[in-house]
Formats: sequence, structure tokens, C-alpha cells
Amino acid sequence: MHSRSDLLRGLGNGLPIGLGYLSVSFGFGIMASRAGLSVAETTLISLTNLTSAGQAAGVDVIASHGSLMEMALVQLTINIRYALMALTLSQKLGSRFTLPRRLLAAYGITDEIFAVCAAEKGEIQPSYMYGVILIATIGWVLGTFLGAAAGSLLPQAVTDALGIVLYGMFIAIIVPPARRERPVLFTVAVAAGLSLVCRYLLTMLSGGFAVILCAVVAAAAAAWLFPIKDEEEEDAA
Repeated sequence: MHSRSDLLRGLGNGLPIGLGYLSVSFGFGIMASRAGLSVAETTLISLTNLTSAGQAAGVDVIASHGSLMEMALVQLTINIRYALMALTLSQKLGSRFTLPRRLLAAYGITDEIFAVCAAEKGEIQPSYMYGVILIATIGWVLGTFLGAAAGSLLPQAVTDALGIVLYGMFIAIIVPPARRERPVLFTVAVAAGLSLVCRYLLTMLSGGFAVILCAVVAAAAAAWLFPIKDEEEEDAA
């Protein structure tokens, strides 16, 4: 009975995430369809990879006929943050989380799911986390399917307009913190500037390696110029 109530509560807390994913993944579906992927291939990508930025970059690598090594490096660079989120959540997992259950839960760690689960008071139970992941995954996969199907049927002008939905989400994510914090604004500006350089000057670089270069250089520059003080340094100050 307790597990059932946790599942229902997880479904309820994850419903807003699922509805948001439904609209955002629609844009990914259209983008993948325009890149030449079938509806089944596009839907399978979203079912096995819950990462909007990683999927978008992955489609670019596929469209440019990149190598498997390039794909692996791109995904590692973009998605390594999920490992850090998993480490944080591992401190809140209840005793019912056996190793197989932890591996299953790791499938569904995204930025939004992490935020909802991290805000949960007390220990996180498997049924609760599965509920959040399930409803979010349904929204993401369903939106992808609808977007891919629409991309293969709608006129080019319409798909071009709808294809900006995914990029609109990325902008919505980075603008608020960039307005509040200079390090974030600096990182975004450097990455955007390097992206333009790769696009118009370093044309020999593929899209995948361009993403890696922009992300690593921008992050390294921000870490060097805006180091985060540890607690001991803050206490001494």
C-alpha cells in the first residue's frame, strides 16, 4: 500500500515534467525527421536516451556521418553532469534501493527529474522515483513520436518554424541564470563565440567535435577566471 501511494505521488509530481517534455520533444522529433531519420528511429532514440541536448547533438553527428568515437565523446561531454546528479541523489536513496533498482533509476535522471527528487523530503523510495520517471518518459517519447510523424507530413515552412521549439527550451534554461550570475553569462558568451568561429572559420571541424571544443574551452575558461571557493576559504574570508 505504501509503495502504491509513493508511485501515485511520483506520477503526480512528475506530471508537469511530462507535459513540458511533450512540447519540447515535439521539436526534437521534427529536427530528427528533417535530418533523415525515420519515425521509428527517432522514437527509439528518445526511448533509450532521455537527454535533450545530447540527442540534438547526436542527430547532428548522425546527419554529418560522424564516427562512433565522435558520437561517444560528444555524449560524454554533454551528459557527464548526469553522473554528478546521480552521486548527489545516491545520498537520499532509501534502503529499498538495491543495485538493480539503482541501475533502473539511473536511466531516468534528467535535470528536471533530479530537481524534483532532490527536493523530496526524507529518503527517496523506488516507487516514487519510478513514478516521476515513468510519466516524464511517456511525455518525452510521445512528443518525439508526434513531432517525427508531423515532420514527415507537414510542409517544409511549417516544420522549419516548429523546429525551433527545442532551441527555445535551451535559451529559456540559460537566460535566467546568465542574467543573475556573471560566470554563467561569461561561459555562454564564450561558447557562443567559439561556435561561430567553428561554423564560419574552422569549417574542417565536424559538428560533434565543434560541440566538444566549445563546451570544454568555455567551461575551462570559466573555471579558471571564476573559481568556486570551498567552505574553508569562505570561513577564512
